[in-house]
Amino acid sequence: MTGVLSSQQLRGLIEAGAIDADHAILPEQVQPASLDLRLGTVAYRVRASFLTGTGRTVADRLDEFGMHRIDLGPGAVLEKGCVYLVPLMERLALPEGVQAVANAKSSTGRLDLLTRTITQGGTEFDRVTPGYHGPLYAEICPRSFSVLVRPGMRLNQIRFRAGQAVLSDDALRALHAATPLVDGPAVIDGGLGFSVDLRPAKGTLAGYRAKPHTGVIDLDRLGHYDPAEFWEEVHTSTGHIILDPGAFYILVSREAVHIPPDCAAEMAPFVAMAGEFRVHYAGFFDPGFGHAAAGGSGSRGVLEVRCHEAPFVLEHGQIVGRLVYERMDQIPDQLYGAGIASNYQGQGLKLSKHFKP
Repeated sequence: MTGVLSSQQLRGLIEAGAIDADHAILPEQVQPASLDLRLGTVAYRVRASFLTGTGRTVADRLDEFGMHRIDLGPGAVLEKGCVYLVPLMERLALPEGVQAVANAKSSTGRLDLLTRTITQGGTEFDRVTPGYHGPLYAEICPRSFSVLVRPGMRLNQIRFRAGQAVLSDDALRALHAATPLVDGPAVIDGGLGFSVDLRPAKGTLAGYRAKPHTGVIDLDRLGHYDPAEFWEEVHTSTGHIILDPGAFYILVSREAVHIPPDCAAEMAPFVAMAGEFRVHYAGFFDPGFGHAAAGGSGSRGVLEVRCHEAPFVLEHGQIVGRLVYERMDQIPDQLYGAGIASNYQGQGLKLSKHFKP
């Protein structure tokens, strides 16, 4: 077994008890190459973000940094700028040789809702060591908007793999030659590069910028909110924009991306030397994303961008990130967008599913 585990293999791990939960895992949690994780019934407001650390438990760290306990049962507001720790419903008893990596779901990232997974004894965010036995926790820090959450909400997801599955640049070039991964030339260097689109095909709308003072977003309300109450439109007729320090932007990639059925991909961190900004990498791309086998014809990547210390000029076509492709151990029995509730197949510039079109 070598590669990312597919949907049918995840169901096998659930049946074997390697993935378990306080409440039965729902069929809709199983995605083509990942499992959605659910918030538990309580949250802990903490003074600061932390990693558990080798030989230590989350309970130890809560004794040091915990402030108060919040019951999520009736619904609770997680306030912008605060840090919370939420025990998740799911827990793991992984076989030796199977490890996992977690990431925020797409809608979570588009709300600038920093969500990272923590394990007992963990020394890295979002990384689960091979053979890990224990509970899972979500660290949540709303950056742009306060949010209303309830038990069972799914803000992050976890992907399981065995062995080394990342495609080398040579393997990626061969894959692109056989099955084009982008429309047009592929920039391949440590993964598949993608750039920002600041010359819209129609009009001048290039993106959105989060407003600094807004109301609360109830994460159960889909297609509900007026974008104008939470976002400022970003227009350009020059092919560039100036990013303001501390501001959060929704932009879109110039390239339409394809993920073949036998591959999965992850958006990798951007190299800081290339600019004073960060592309938020709520970044799992499932098998079938934008691919003809799942009814797609290429889907552009939505970019969640935050500028750092200095204003920065972002130009049309500037490389802003890369996709790292991995082989699946098995082709999933259900592809992204093929008969399942996939919100972003065939997407262009698009806010999260909570906003009206």
